[in-house]
Amino acid sequence: MKGPSIQIYRMNGPFIVVAICHVPPSRFVISVTGRGARDRRGDARGRGRCPRGGAGSHPDGTVAGMIQTAMRAARRRPAVSGRQAGGRRGGGRGTHLGHWTFMFGEIAAYSFAVLAVTGFFLLVFYEPSMERTGYHGSYATLRGVSMSEAYASTLRISFDVRGGLLIRQIHHWAALIFVAAVTLQLLRMFFTGAFRRPRTRNWQIWILLLILGMAAGVTGTILPDDMLSGGSLALIQGVTQSIPVVGSYVTLWLFGGEIPGQAIIFRMYWVHLIVSMVMVILFVIRYRLLRRYGHSQFGSPRPAELPVRVGAVRTGVVASFLTTCGVLALLGAVAQINPIWLYGPYQPGSISAGSVPGWYMGFLDGALRIMPSWEFVVGGHTVTPAVFIPALVIPGGFFLLLATYPAFERWATGDRQLHHVLDRPRNTATRTALGVAGVTFYGVLWAAAANDQIASNFHVSLFAVTGFFRLAVLAGPPIAFVLTQRICLGLQRRDLRTALRGVETGIVRRLPDGGYLEDVQPPAEPLPAGPLGPGDGPDREASGRLQAAARRFYRVDLARVPQADLARVRQADLARDDHPTARPMPPTGEK
Repeated sequence: MKGPSIQIYRMNGPFIVVAICHVPPSRFVISVTGRGARDRRGDARGRGRCPRGGAGSHPDGTVAGMIQTAMRAARRRPAVSGRQAGGRRGGGRGTHLGHWTFMFGEIAAYSFAVLAVTGFFLLVFYEPSMERTGYHGSYATLRGVSMSEAYASTLRISFDVRGGLLIRQIHHWAALIFVAAVTLQLLRMFFTGAFRRPRTRNWQIWILLLILGMAAGVTGTILPDDMLSGGSLALIQGVTQSIPVVGSYVTLWLFGGEIPGQAIIFRMYWVHLIVSMVMVILFVIRYRLLRRYGHSQFGSPRPAELPVRVGAVRTGVVASFLTTCGVLALLGAVAQINPIWLYGPYQPGSISAGSVPGWYMGFLDGALRIMPSWEFVVGGHTVTPAVFIPALVIPGGFFLLLATYPAFERWATGDRQLHHVLDRPRNTATRTALGVAGVTFYGVLWAAAANDQIASNFHVSLFAVTGFFRLAVLAGPPIAFVLTQRICLGLQRRDLRTALRGVETGIVRRLPDGGYLEDVQPPAEPLPAGPLGPGDGPDREASGRLQAAARRFYRVDLARVPQADLARVRQADLARDDHPTARPMPPTGEK
């Protein structure tokens, strides 16, 4: 007969004892559930008690005493940094991240997992060939029509493979949601300052995932070789031909001859696979960085600048993954997307009416629509910036600015500290204003992709709509910057007034001497000390006029806490010992 056992389960940090009984003087067994858990056996012959920290260490030796002792011992474990936690096996299990914005990264990872599984299923049945064949499948409307092997195999997946259409639609929806989740993750990281040291590489990995996700989406929509994918091919042809000097050579090499060529589907197929493999590698690197540095966190009672450590697989993670899979499966089952059998096979020179790219490529389409049709002749060669600038220069410059912004802010503010606590967007007015300006720029280009639909539905001139978007893309970002900065500074000043004066309760007390006092409550969050904003580290002397101007750009109008006013408020609070929650009512008209 086995001896009695002590079952200990680890739930997000503390050890919770769920089953315990007395330990005889012969032998005891402790089972620990968790990563790397194993049975630990020890002898207690002739002692009649548990090892130190067990039931025998409590005065009464009861079950309640054992539970209290175990809980106290777990809470006394010293916290370690992310680097230290990642350096030993089983160390660094941390708390659950409760803020809903952290779900963006998880949704992106779960969507990519669904993409990988469904993509492997489609890989088995898809034929990446442009060889012509006649269709003799289940879809009667297209029987006998000449088409490519790629299009015919996609039709077989949709109508002849059991569950093939559902898998195709889940794959497409997962791609759209993946790009959306990565975009929202980047916005969260930017507005909260999660890109600062030591997570700059994590920020750059997410940017690469966004770029590669968009590339995988474009190449994936080309693979069916239907009429809609032909529009994407025409766009790629125009963009490559607009490259100065080498554009025509790049186009001929890419398509393998005249459009559409015989090699574009096969090459896009391998580009799609290689891009997906690179994304897998990036997710692995991101996870290793997360294990090393831990999660960033919003302000909390935890010690300042201490990373939230990455823990083992939790029930919430499994539930989130299954929920994401369920939502994607529901979308694939009830929301039709990319019905290629309605578009027909691709024919050079033809295009479907009302064709638009995926939502994540809308900004590129909008930039092409509102760009003036300029042409220049240089040395006998015609240069067409009307396609080259909006299709390559603008998106390339936009992503380059995103990738280099952490280095720019670090140089401009002189802040080189490690940051594990996230900022409130209102406390970094300049950065938040820059982010809103960038979102406005992207949003205007994205909306411009529907200029023809806007003109048709609202019965206005197409030229007037295009002119409006040309003006908005230039004037919108500066206006958004100024308004956002003013709003953030106003919120900062309101927080300062609340911190200095307290939260009004509406309860007024009359004192014996005839005066009045209003009860106040302390603010929910403590007042940050010193200046607010990204430059909250030790000041460094600017190395030149340009850096000094950049530093003023980030700091000149950020709200600060006047130390003299703060000292007077504290002295007044100490003087009101008889009424610690009250303050004198302000004169009439004071705000």
